[in-house]
Amino acid sequence: MSDQIIRLIGLTGGIATGKTAISNYLADVCGFPILDADIFAREAVNPCSPILDSIVKRYGAGILLPDGNLNRPELGSIIFCNADERQWLEQQIHPYVRRRLVEETQSCIAALTPVSQDTQNLGTKTQETRFFHRDQKLERSIVEKNSGFCAPTNTLTLVLVVPLLFEANMTDLCTEIWVVYCSPEVQLERLMQRDGLSYDRANARINAQLPLAQKCQQADAVLDNSSTLDSLFQQVDVQVSRCEI
Repeated sequence: MSDQIIRLIGLTGGIATGKTAISNYLADVCGFPILDADIFAREAVNPCSPILDSIVKRYGAGILLPDGNLNRPELGSIIFCNADERQWLEQQIHPYVRRRLVEETQSCIAALTPVSQDTQNLGTKTQETRFFHRDQKLERSIVEKNSGFCAPTNTLTLVLVVPLLFEANMTDLCTEIWVVYCSPEVQLERLMQRDGLSYDRANARINAQLPLAQKCQQADAVLDNSSTLDSLFQQVDVQVSRCEI
């Protein structure tokens, strides 16, 4: 029986470049499971969580809303103006997010990997599951020899949406990396409009991330979102259908 191929797409980019539009398209049109790091980051600071307790100890009870939830705008006003505070916060949250991504990736693979009917009662899988990591030439050679690996019958694709994929050193969780790009001018305008931010506040949030140009240099695919959504989704279709990782 053919090997089960695992394709883990790491979707990243700058703030307000269009990651959500692409992840929604991959979920709704392509039917791919989506694991969103932002969801896990919010989960990390749920009321009464150890991480939220640490945040309150550092910044005081004023960092909370009346209902006990984190006051995100207030926290943002601190960390986006102070690199040391931003680094401290990321050190609290990133390990939690990484752990949850790993857990949910493994859970999805276990749930979606086919099991042979002959051995189902034994609880054993007859297919070998291979992860093809982008930096490992041996595994890449195996992919190239398997000309049918894009067929739905032996490929499982998961999408990990991780805005800080590079900054948080989580590239090893993916087999390929897609970066969503738009021009700095378009990015700034979109962020100001979307979040109602001033020019200075929007710039501070953009500058808190690795420059988009550097992310593009490390990407396996760059998706240009400077034009229309139709144009963007056409680029996504090309990447989904390509037969080499």
